[in-house]
Amino acid sequence: MALAIKEVQGVVHMGYRIPEETIEAIRRSVDIVDVISEYVQLKKQGRNYFGLCPFHGEKTPSFSVSPEKQIFHCFGCGAGGNAFTFLMDIEGIPFVEAAKRLAAKAGIDLSAYQLNVRGHDDGKAGEAKVMIEAHTLLKRFYHHLLVYTKEGQAALDYLQARGWTKETIDRFEIGYAPDAPDAAAKLLDSHSFSLPMLEKAGLVTKKEDGRYVDRFRNRIMFPILDHRGETVGFSGRLLGEGQPKYVNSPETPIFRKGMLLYHFHEARVPIRKRQEALLFEGFADVISAVQAGIDYAVATMGTSLTEEQARILRRHAETVTICYDGDNAGMEAAWRAAEQLSALGCRVKVASIPNGLDPDEYIRVYGKDRFVGEIAAAQPLMAFKMNHLRRGKNLQHEGDRLRYIEEVLREIGKLPSPVEKDYYVRQLADEFSLSLSALNEQLSRYKQETSKPRETSANEKTSRPTLTKKLLPAFHNAERLLLAHMMRSRDVALFVQERVGGRFNIEEHRALAAYIYAFYEEGHEADVGALMIRLPDELQSLASELSLLLVTDDVSEQELADYIKHVLNHPKWLMLKEKEQEKIEAERRKDFLTAARIAKEMIEMKKMLSSS
Repeated sequence: MALAIKEVQGVVHMGYRIPEETIEAIRRSVDIVDVISEYVQLKKQGRNYFGLCPFHGEKTPSFSVSPEKQIFHCFGCGAGGNAFTFLMDIEGIPFVEAAKRLAAKAGIDLSAYQLNVRGHDDGKAGEAKVMIEAHTLLKRFYHHLLVYTKEGQAALDYLQARGWTKETIDRFEIGYAPDAPDAAAKLLDSHSFSLPMLEKAGLVTKKEDGRYVDRFRNRIMFPILDHRGETVGFSGRLLGEGQPKYVNSPETPIFRKGMLLYHFHEARVPIRKRQEALLFEGFADVISAVQAGIDYAVATMGTSLTEEQARILRRHAETVTICYDGDNAGMEAAWRAAEQLSALGCRVKVASIPNGLDPDEYIRVYGKDRFVGEIAAAQPLMAFKMNHLRRGKNLQHEGDRLRYIEEVLREIGKLPSPVEKDYYVRQLADEFSLSLSALNEQLSRYKQETSKPRETSANEKTSRPTLTKKLLPAFHNAERLLLAHMMRSRDVALFVQERVGGRFNIEEHRALAAYIYAFYEEGHEADVGALMIRLPDELQSLASELSLLLVTDDVSEQELADYIKHVLNHPKWLMLKEKEQEKIEAERRKDFLTAARIAKEMIEMKKMLSSS
């Protein structure tokens, strides 16, 4: 069977083409233990090394590194892969950048494989790379104007007057767009960038007379970087009076605001280490927070938290502290964001900024130490909700008081922890001199509507799994063991391919089996590390976990046959269960002839299964 899983010519990424043999040479030349030891303290136990996982908070080491197989796997959060994967995840960098870093360790020169993007790349990837290049050039141009020219002096004075240091301005590469109609258009055109492409990228606009003019003029420019650190957009604040105060890059092929978090490319590692993220509404809040020494801060850039942004935070942090503006609009937005994050399993806290200020203003008025104190005093989500529900109510008035108690009870009913429920019910009882029995009786009325299991979306199912300690069905275990042996032995893989092929019952198992078959069909011998390079991200965790299963290298044909029997018989057992339900339904209808016929069919099916 021929499976075109991956191009054999090489690995292609954003204008680069690295031959497969070079990737393989890099993999064989570096020791994954040395790579990971730069980030994780590892101790040898038996054949493998163990340490605390850098991708989730834990006190007992569950992060395993195999020097023999050159892979890692965390039995706590499911993270897994090879040296390339580790660097990509821990640093938030693309494959090519990880390859370059590992190549440098191995003394392998990759400079020959860097292509000239303009003219050599085709399709969307090439266009995206050109757009990023244009944004990067323009970012440097704007920053130079701000910091080193008289034209940008007024903008520089404004930024420094609001408390941002030269180091902070440089760190965030803040710039100034001159008050000229086509300064950026002329600069980019002189560097051979296509003006129609620049319009598509949101950097220029086309007038009715055919002229191209700059989108950003007389504005302080804040570059927006994606999660790999590439410049993909801008937000421009008008210098002086006028409207609109802010002009942002439009949605483009490289910039989708709802998919990005400002400063995430730098905050990713601190967030993972702390297992906590500090979430703001705007980039100015992040800049001031970072200057105050808070390096785990990100922002939604003035828009409501999107589902994708919430999922990004959940994948990297156990706790999210929300710090939005202190006015009513900010608190309402904080409530909505908290609900989203809580639904995904995040522990949520809310820092309430007093006096209706936004975080940036608060830092300027009261200083960084006091702001850090406000963050440290952030309320648990339920406490925040109780305070927020008080707003606009006169609790001395009976109607408002009863409405408040009812609203709070409904929110308490949503809490997953019985201890938390009891704590807040008692707090409510003490404050309003109510009996616990009355409150609990009222709470029980909301139980049905709050205890419905949350449906898991298709996107959530693809996120990194959490491994649970539970017994798996026989067929499930059999598939896992088959795959583990297949990764260790070409002969076993061929044996399974002939008898099972693609008939694995678990979708993830079918996909991994297909990659294993293709790997051996390309002529490779058993090598888990080499296989791992060819796997997509969503399969690497499974593969790394299975490769570390304690299975013998010498597996008998009979043992394999038993596993295969469980795999192939599972659909038949499902059919048998369906027959059982049909029989029960027929008996319920008092259709005993049909029930007898189904019973006979079931006996024959059981005989076939027992003899197979």
